Amino acid sequence: MDLRISTLAERPHLAGEVGNMPTAWPEFMLNDPIADLYYTVAATAYPEFVVVATADGRLAAKAMSVPLQLDDGPLPANGWDGVVMRAWRTRLRGDRPNAVSALEISIRPDLLGRGISGVMLDALREQAAGLGFAELIAPVRPNAKHLEQSTPMSEYAFRTRDDGLPNDPWLRVHVRAGGTIDSVAPRSMAIPGTLNQWRRWTGLPFDRTGPAEVPKALNPVHVAVEEDHAVYVEPNVWVRHALR
Repeated sequence: MDLRISTLAERPHLAGEVGNMPTAWPEFMLNDPIADLYYTVAATAYPEFVVVATADGRLAAKAMSVPLQLDDGPLPANGWDGVVMRAWRTRLRGDRPNAVSALEISIRPDLLGRGISGVMLDALREQAAGLGFAELIAPVRPNAKHLEQSTPMSEYAFRTRDDGLPNDPWLRVHVRAGGTIDSVAPRSMAIPGTLNQWRRWTGLPFDRTGPAEVPKALNPVHVAVEEDHAVYVEPNVWVRHALR
């Protein structure tokens, strides 16, 4: 497949397609309340950090990232949400960013399984390096973890195959691209909702208090029927990509 890869800054007319491109994300993952701090301004505030790929004149994939000011020390335990909030604060204060974090790589569903995700990751790395950054960090969502929701991420993330590469396919793509698994972000995303919202997002009854396994979730959702709410707290895996 012949992909034309650029940034949204170079092709701003694709902004609408970027926002509306079909993806394979489960609906509940589209309801993180922190996400609007990024997605509502991504096309105007961070266009050079949004990488797009087209094929036959149509948007095929997008890779979203964001610049931020990051303190020395361990990467934040609140992972994806933490990056978005720090990036918002960096922009609001007019601070100079010293890091770039990947946020999302999505492929059009009819093009999955063709290796495009690795191409987009390489493009994100190249773009961050070209903008002068020494490192790309990523709160990675391992794409086979949903098959083992009861397994702690601290165990799952560091499993390797006989060849030493990660057992998880998406983590393996990152390591092959030059990334290093750093740590677990135990509360990378928090998605709260009423029981009716969760029923609408998942089609499940949510009629019992306690943990509930939801398809495509990485660990169980916490349900409180008497309080009429459920909360999903997703762990991710921090990966560092040295660019110099």
